Amino acid sequence: MIGLEEARARILAPLRPTAAEVVPLADAWGRVTAAALAARLTQPPRDVSAMDGYALRAADGGLGAALAVVGSAPAGHPWAGRLGAGEALRIFTGSVMPDGADAVLLQEDADCSEARVTVKEAVTQGRWVRPAGQDFAQGDLLVSAGKRLNSRDIGLLAAGNHPWVAVHCRPRVAILATGDEIVLPGEKLPPGGIVGSNAHALAALVRACGGAPVVLPVAPDDLARLAAVADAVRGMDMLVTTGGASAGEHDLVRPALAGRGLQVDFWTVAMRPGKPLIHGRLGEVPMLGLPGNPVSSLICGIVFLLPAIERLSGLPGEAPPVVQAVLGTPLAANDGRADHLRATLAVRADGVLVATAFPRQDSAMLRVLAQAGALILRPPYAPALPAGATVPIIRLDTLGL
Repeated sequence: MIGLEEARARILAPLRPTAAEVVPLADAWGRVTAAALAARLTQPPRDVSAMDGYALRAADGGLGAALAVVGSAPAGHPWAGRLGAGEALRIFTGSVMPDGADAVLLQEDADCSEARVTVKEAVTQGRWVRPAGQDFAQGDLLVSAGKRLNSRDIGLLAAGNHPWVAVHCRPRVAILATGDEIVLPGEKLPPGGIVGSNAHALAALVRACGGAPVVLPVAPDDLARLAAVADAVRGMDMLVTTGGASAGEHDLVRPALAGRGLQVDFWTVAMRPGKPLIHGRLGEVPMLGLPGNPVSSLICGIVFLLPAIERLSGLPGEAPPVVQAVLGTPLAANDGRADHLRATLAVRADGVLVATAFPRQDSAMLRVLAQAGALILRPPYAPALPAGATVPIIRLDTLGL
C-alpha cells in the first residue's frame, strides 16, 4: 500500500498530451491550446477615437477657440483628407483619426452651430485617442501553449484575427462499471440488484475536465466478459473501471485483464475512502481501477482522474487546489490513511471559511457527498482537533464538477 501523493505522481508520470487538432474558434472554449498564438494584426490598426466628438489639433483646442468643421468620419469610414490649422472633423467612437489630428474634443464639451464648433473645455494632445497598437501589435503573444481557453481568451483571439485554433484532442476515457448486481437507471431492479451511479458520475466528471467519456456496457463478474474489454478500449486514451478492484473472490478486474496484458503498477493506496485502487497499463492504454462504492469512486476521481485528464489534455495535471478553513465541530484522531471527510462549507461574517464534517462518512452515502461543499483533508495519524482549528480543504463548490 502506497501513499496518496506517491500514487498520484505515479499515475501522472507516464501520461502524455493527446495529439493536436484544428477547430473553429467558436468551438474552442474549454479546449487546451497545442501551440502558442500570436496576433495576426495590430489592434487598433490605426489611431482611433475613444469617444464621440471632434478630431482636431491640440494646438487649436484652447478654451473658446472656434474651428471650421470640414467633414464627418463615422466608424468604418475613414476621412481621406488631412486636417489643417483651425479645422475639426466630426468623429465617433472607433473612428479612425484623420491625418494631422492629435486630440478629440468631446461632443459635450463643444458648441456646434452650422459648420463651426466652439471649444468649451480645452483639449490636450492625445486626449481621447486610442493609439495604434494600444492593445497589441502584430506578432505579440496572445495565448501561450498549454492554456485552457476561457471566454476572455476567445475574445482576444478573435480580435487577433484567429478563425481557427490548434488544440489538444479531448482525451477519450472509456468507463466500465462492473458487477453482477449493477443495473442502469430505469432498468428493472432484480433481487439483490443496485442501480449503478458510478459510470454516470464519472462520465460527468470527465466531461467537466474537458475529456470525452465513452461509457461501456456494464460488465458482469465473468472473467471472459471482463477480458473482452481489452479489445473494446483499443485506441482510447484511458480506461477507468469501477468495482472489482478489491481482494474478494468476485473482484475479477485484475485477474481477467492480466491475461490480456495488464501490467499493474500498484494496487492499494493509503487513503479513505478509496483504498482499493488499481493503476497500470492495458497494452497502450493507461488504466485506473476505482473502487465500487460510489463515494469512493468519485473521490478517487477527484483526487486522481481529474489531474490525469488535465495531463492528457496538455495541462500540467496538478492536484485539486487546497485552501484553509476552520472546523465547525471537533474531529477525532486519524489512523494511518489519508482521509477525505465530506463537509458542509459556510462563510463567517469575517470571511473565514467554516468546514463542518458530516456525522456519518459512509462511502455508500452519495447524498452526503452531493450536499458537501468541501472535503476536509486529514493526513495519516493526524491528532484530534477541536472546533475552530485550521484544516486544509478541497472546495468542491469551486471545482466545476
